Amino acid sequence: MIIASWNVNSIKARLPRLLEWLEERKPDIACLQEIKTVDEGFPRAAIEDLGYNVAVHGQKTYNGVAILSRLPFDEPPEARLPGDDSDSQARYLEAVVSTDKGALRVASIYLPNGNPVDSEKFPYKLAWMDRLRDHAAGLLRYEENFVLAGDYNIIPDAGDVYNPKAWTDDALYCRASREKFQALMHLGLTDAFRACNDAPDQYTFWDYQRGAWAKDHGLRIDHLLLSPQAADRLKTCRIDKPVRGRERPSDHTPIWAELAL
Repeated sequence: MIIASWNVNSIKARLPRLLEWLEERKPDIACLQEIKTVDEGFPRAAIEDLGYNVAVHGQKTYNGVAILSRLPFDEPPEARLPGDDSDSQARYLEAVVSTDKGALRVASIYLPNGNPVDSEKFPYKLAWMDRLRDHAAGLLRYEENFVLAGDYNIIPDAGDVYNPKAWTDDALYCRASREKFQALMHLGLTDAFRACNDAPDQYTFWDYQRGAWAKDHGLRIDHLLLSPQAADRLKTCRIDKPVRGRERPSDHTPIWAELAL
């Protein structure tokens, strides 16, 4: 089973690229972020025509997440991350499907950017990460296969960014952000990509500005985090880098893992 994540940076602008990639890679489950549309505006029919069930948690102009699955959802997907009923931003969607090896829970996550760090956006990011950790701790008690997939807006280590010194005070790489990410990982989760590849300079995002793509000035900020049960079934994890070089691309590229499910 192939489970993928891709921040498409507007589903309407990137629909041709998405359909193209879905037909090429044929993921069983694809988690999308930054769809930038309300639920009713999502191009559901075009994706369903490729054999996918579609779950959407959208928001006008900003944010928005979706899950595409070749398998039917066992129950209505859960939108929003627990822990703050006042949070109206569409950043989390969770669904369960049944596989030959039992239930598989998947979440599509668009974690807050947090910049600038001297604004209210940074405390919101850190609080959101605390909520995610608390929720993940609860999911672990089920002792089931799960994948927390998405754009985490976190650069875990120096080898995950083209110039670490330039990012020291940025919300994606500053100490407070990375400590929150490590607290999440220390619950017992596995970074699927790093479990399969320890080479530096493997990126999932290249800014549209300053020739970042041509210079390979990238960041690894999109992650697939696995429960211990899912990690035991991990076969490989790869980044589809060439997708970033296509016509009218997202500034992110897909990352996917194959699990023996």
